[in-house]
Amino acid sequence: MTLKGYTRNFPPLEILTEEQIEEIHSGTLRVLWTTGVRMEHKGALETLERNGCKVDYEEMRVRFPPGLVEESLRRCPSAFSVKTRDPSKSLMIGGNRLYVLPFPGQRTIDLETWEPRVPTRKDFYDGVKVLDALSSVHGLWSYTPYFAFEGVPPAMGLLESLAGKIRNSGKFYTEGYSKGSEQFSIRMAQAVDAELCVPCLLSPPLTYYGDAIEAALHGAEAGFPVRISEGAVYGGTAPATLAGALVSACANLIAPVVLLQVHRPGTRIFINDFTFPQNMKTGAPGFGNIALSLHAAAFNQIWRRYGVPTCNGAAIPASKRMDFQGGYERAISTTLFALSGANFILLHGGVAAELTHHPLQAILDDDIAGMVGRFLEGISVNEETLALDLIEEVGPVPGHFLSSPHTRKWWRDEQYLPQSADKLTYPEWLGSGKRGCLDYAQDRLDDILANHTPPPLTAGQESEIESILEEARKFYSGQGLITEDEMAVYRQGMKSPRYPYE
Repeated sequence: MTLKGYTRNFPPLEILTEEQIEEIHSGTLRVLWTTGVRMEHKGALETLERNGCKVDYEEMRVRFPPGLVEESLRRCPSAFSVKTRDPSKSLMIGGNRLYVLPFPGQRTIDLETWEPRVPTRKDFYDGVKVLDALSSVHGLWSYTPYFAFEGVPPAMGLLESLAGKIRNSGKFYTEGYSKGSEQFSIRMAQAVDAELCVPCLLSPPLTYYGDAIEAALHGAEAGFPVRISEGAVYGGTAPATLAGALVSACANLIAPVVLLQVHRPGTRIFINDFTFPQNMKTGAPGFGNIALSLHAAAFNQIWRRYGVPTCNGAAIPASKRMDFQGGYERAISTTLFALSGANFILLHGGVAAELTHHPLQAILDDDIAGMVGRFLEGISVNEETLALDLIEEVGPVPGHFLSSPHTRKWWRDEQYLPQSADKLTYPEWLGSGKRGCLDYAQDRLDDILANHTPPPLTAGQESEIESILEEARKFYSGQGLITEDEMAVYRQGMKSPRYPYE
């Protein structure tokens, strides 16, 4: 059994001509063969050389022959399943199916001052609990809801984050890596009979550091899917033109595709377009800029031709509040990502520029995801939905359709009813406290935190998760990456009677 997600029942938006796609593809092959990609991993260089690549070991640069590139793309599964702790939440990735995931934030925010602060363990666990409760959230992304939480040494941040997600949700997991942490993450997923999507993150332009390659190889060797992610900024670490940025992105992302497919043919891969135009006034990434939606739409079209599932990871605004700007920036990009054929979109909970996340925003985003998902379903045209006999029966005025069994049967399917929106008439609104979407979202948040119960771990699973965490604590302490003072604070937090579920 797999999560349905949202199904696009009409052809995707295409903004490139066949000739333009061919030009971008040819340019990508040229970059891979003439410029090459730096891959700082000796084993990867040796593997690629054995498979026909030209390797400069001094520069650690690999040049990829076009035939090998195209064969490696053909080896990637165009659709595949991913197993989750809760079997009913497993995913089938690819084709015309869309899943929506949360967007991370480094900090939570104070809703009175809109200033960021470090989340507590309770903030983190409550954030996961809300994401688990929302039916439009189909999995949990790396670093979500927050990068880590108070009292945890940096070396243990990713592992404690993943443990928090495993303990509070049975949905799909993907997590980052740092100093070999993916080896512990893989074991935690295996402990609950789930698959973890392990990332391989680019350092643009055209460079993969050793830890990125090592994480991807560990994921593939475990038989897990791998997410290859770009992070370039047009005008900074990629060309300023969208066409040039697309060539750069495709070349960047194809390099580890080739490595994984020659190392372990058939490795499940999806590709994450996490790129932005540069704000030339500030030098910061241009969150909320329409250029990133243009890039994503073209990117999805190109990778649909390659037959590799895609994720668009930038539906987050520059606005620092839950306001009109934040609403239009996230809604426009989410809609365009979905229409152009993304298989994943990162959306829920991210408030501003990967810096802040809040569960109240995730509840607001539930309505955006639901509305976009309903649009993707399109219009069903058949004898019953055409309703010709009913139209004949009702006839002109004073006839009406309100009391018809057909209306009672179909209206909920045809409409989408947002749960946090103000839909009252003006007199009703005036008489009921003039409440808005933030008020309704807060009601839902309070209800979820009071009443939602995520699927619990068994005692054996919890014991194994804690054992793996303790092994990691000792490992990183032995490496000098956790100081005695950090460990003392960390241990103190574990003395709570509610640990690890506080």
